[in-house]
Amino acid sequence: MRSVATLKLLRGFVLAMSACAALTAAHAGLFEDDEARRAILELRQRVDASRQAADAAQAKQSDDNAQLRRSLLDLQSQIEAMRADMANLRGQDEQLARDVADLQRKQKDIVQNADAQQAATQPAQVTVDGKTFSATPAEKTDFEAALGTFRQGDFAGAQTAFAGFVKRYPQSGYNPSALFWLGNAQYATRDYKGAITNFRALVAQSPDHARAPESILSIANCQIELGDTKSARKTLGDLIKAYPQSEAAQAAKERLAKLK
Repeated sequence: MRSVATLKLLRGFVLAMSACAALTAAHAGLFEDDEARRAILELRQRVDASRQAADAAQAKQSDDNAQLRRSLLDLQSQIEAMRADMANLRGQDEQLARDVADLQRKQKDIVQNADAQQAATQPAQVTVDGKTFSATPAEKTDFEAALGTFRQGDFAGAQTAFAGFVKRYPQSGYNPSALFWLGNAQYATRDYKGAITNFRALVAQSPDHARAPESILSIANCQIELGDTKSARKTLGDLIKAYPQSEAAQAAKERLAKLK
């Protein structure tokens, strides 16, 4: 009987131990599931945090890229504006260069015109009938024009031209020569009295003029044309006395011989 009881006691102890073992195993399993869940949750949280960080980084990168593109666009716009400004400045510089060149040409023309005008009024030395004097270009031009008219045979026109010259330039060094040719033009148009007046004016103003002896001879010729032989002989005699070495004096001697 003791053996049977002992066996029952042992069987109960074994069952109790088995139950404890089972309970302990179950408890250990529960503990291991909780740890795994916590590890999974932590891992998931880390993954989510990493994903959020990546998303935030990507968003920031997108914003940075967008900002960079805007900056590049702004910079490109500024570059284009600067190019436009530079092109405008180049155009202005070119226009300014043209304006400066035009002003320089105009200034040069003004200076040249001023020089020409000054030259046109500036007296210069001239020599006429052996006499050197200072005369303006206008005097020279007018005298030569009047003389050209005389040489063309237009004695009436030459008379008008020389008379106008003497009136315009009363102090001109050309005056003795102008009076001489004026007297000759009057002689040619048979204005003997007018010719005598101008020949005498020449001799009175410039007795040492190269045309003075010839003018006295012309006075005598005018007197002869007027029929005043007496006055002509006196004039010829005065010429021989005043200018004995002149060609006009030799002609006067011949003319006196004929008048006697």
